[in-house]
Amino acid sequence: MKRLAVGPMTTPEYNKWWARRINDNILRSNQGDGQSLEEDLRVVPSELEIMKQDFEKRNTELEKKIEQLEEEKMHLGLDVDVHKLETEKLRKEIHGEKITADGWEKKFQEVQT
Repeated sequence: MKRLAVGPMTTPEYNKWWARRINDNILRSNQGDGQSLEEDLRVVPSELEIMKQDFEKRNTELEKKIEQLEEEKMHLGLDVDVHKLETEKLRKEIHGEKITADGWEKKFQEVQT
């Protein structure tokens, strides 16, 4: 009677090696450690705390920068307002001087005639 070979032919030594190789890759719990799963997972919250602290630190730094920029913006706005006021004042002075010059010009024209 003929046998149908489904997989490659292997030796008994190979089968033993393969079973040992697979079992060596499976982690077994060590009862001697006595460390529970909760103790293993305690590392994760501390890393989250570090990330949270880093986030809060960067957030406060950004808030300080925003405040500085707002102050600079306010000062620049005040500088612009002062510049507008000075410009308006100079325009009024120039307008007044033009009126005075026009008055002198009229008087000069009257004196000549």
